[in-house]
Amino acid sequence: MSPEPLPPVAPDVLAEAVEQLSARLRKKLDAAIEGCAERAARAADGSLDVRFGEDALVTLRPGPSGAVTEAGQAVCTCLLAPRCLHRAAVLGAAPLADAEGEAETGAETGAKGEGAADTDAVPESPEPTTGSPAPTRADAATPGPAPEPSEATPPTPAQVRAATALWEAAAEALAAGVTAGGAVVQAELLRAAHTARLAGLPRAEAAALRVVRGLRAARERGRGQRLGDLAGAFRDLLSGAAPLASGTAGPGLAPARRTYGQGGSLRVYGLCREPVLSATGYGGVATHLVGPDGSRYTISDVRPGGLSRARGAGSASVALGGAVLDHAGLARGGLRIVGATVSPDGRLGAGRGVNATPLRGLDWSEEPAAALFAGPVGEAVAAALDAGAREGDVPEAALLGCDVEVVGAAGEYLVARVAGGGPLLRLRPAHPHPELPHAANLRRIAEHPGLVLRVLGRPDLDRAATLRPLAVGPVPGEPYTLRLPEEWLGRADLGYDRLQGSHFPRAAADSGPLAPVDAVPDPLADVPLWWVRRLLETGVAGGRRAVAEAGRGADATALLAPLRRAGLGGAAQLVEALTAEADRRPRDAFGRLTDASADGYARAWLASAVHLAAAERSLVAASWS
Repeated sequence: MSPEPLPPVAPDVLAEAVEQLSARLRKKLDAAIEGCAERAARAADGSLDVRFGEDALVTLRPGPSGAVTEAGQAVCTCLLAPRCLHRAAVLGAAPLADAEGEAETGAETGAKGEGAADTDAVPESPEPTTGSPAPTRADAATPGPAPEPSEATPPTPAQVRAATALWEAAAEALAAGVTAGGAVVQAELLRAAHTARLAGLPRAEAAALRVVRGLRAARERGRGQRLGDLAGAFRDLLSGAAPLASGTAGPGLAPARRTYGQGGSLRVYGLCREPVLSATGYGGVATHLVGPDGSRYTISDVRPGGLSRARGAGSASVALGGAVLDHAGLARGGLRIVGATVSPDGRLGAGRGVNATPLRGLDWSEEPAAALFAGPVGEAVAAALDAGAREGDVPEAALLGCDVEVVGAAGEYLVARVAGGGPLLRLRPAHPHPELPHAANLRRIAEHPGLVLRVLGRPDLDRAATLRPLAVGPVPGEPYTLRLPEEWLGRADLGYDRLQGSHFPRAAADSGPLAPVDAVPDPLADVPLWWVRRLLETGVAGGRRAVAEAGRGADATALLAPLRRAGLGGAAQLVEALTAEADRRPRDAFGRLTDASADGYARAWLASAVHLAAAERSLVAASWS
């Protein structure tokens, strides 16, 4: 019999269980966690049992949401319960439940919290994302004006204390690294995250949970886990906690949860739909819309169900004011919404009193959709990167449209040139799952060099000149372009529609074998900033001691010399300061540490990480021009 999966556990429940353990039991926790999931069995009453020998049985009874959200829902029969190792080990082996703040701010997983369907869920992209308001082109309006800096309220004393605790826990976790970042270190982060939640800091809480999940995945050698992702999660957490802890947070660092304001009467037109697939088992669809003034909106439908839910939701009914359209129809149609509720980042809510009636859809060549494909792409990407710098991290980018000419396949991506002598772009699948048609559609397009396409996608702001297409269509007036069915209204959603041979022109059918395509130059790989990235990731993996080792002797020369030769003196100085701080362990005459704090090391690591992010952001922006 295969073991039953453990239910998600609320972060504060796990943190409390670990805190109750004695120092002796804490040392045994990581070993006790191993194998717990394999011993889980379903009891007759529906609860989940994990047995430890003859005398200890841990029973989990999740609440209505399917998650363990209260301490009383996890009990053990041993004499030390509830302060026992068995109970803490089972809770530590279970996945973490999504917090409300994480779901509302668009956490790295992109999943909503446990519970019922939510039409305002955040779609997940392959790389880590956030729920910040998506930047648009200069000529496109946003759903609501951002608050002026003068309108930002300073953090309260409770928020300052919570942020200070979060900074200290994150600094200790960073100094420990993956190798020493076991359940006890993670529990300290979870306890600080819960304090941040109670203080009204949902974004800080979500950042802490991303770090904990990253530590878990790295220690378990999780499939697809990258040290770069965990390093980015640490950078986001530390850079967000530092200004809050100092009491000088600017606008956006301590946001309230997403609120929906009355949008009055709206007309919106479908652009495309995008599958949503979460690492925590949620799936669904996000349909992107545009208003007459160019404002961007989304309607999402995300529920438990994973891949099957993501595939089926593309044709599910739109849960908005009794609308009779499904998401496939809305992506090529429109809605008139009365009593609309709109969040600051453009998500349409399905509140009481909302009514919607269908409208005729627009072709991409008609306004307001046509404005998405006008203007230089470099300016749009630079605006998105600037918005990320102001927010403190790189946001999920707004949709970007452009006309391209296909060059061909180069390794794992498709090469295309922006029309009008623009830059060469890498087109990568918006979602890499093999059972979603993104990659298959791009491979078929790559078989037609010279094909002219209209592409709507999301720029990958972490990679040079990289676009992740969500939909493609023909370019009006071009002879060698797509030939899509009339009912598709001039576009194909790459996550749902499958391009066939009949959708391509025959002009170059007998052009012979495809010539190899040279890889697109990558400025991020051509400059020695990768030395800095490797050092930061080394610190995430091995902790403070690994960074100190990398900065000693010949290793220090090999690390700094390439940076100075390339004119990256600032990066070299920050790296030198980081390695020196990592190796600074002052001791007294008896060999005892006189300063065991990880604060200075965390600040030095964060300075290098922020500098690296800014440098890479500049290189990414230049690659689009």
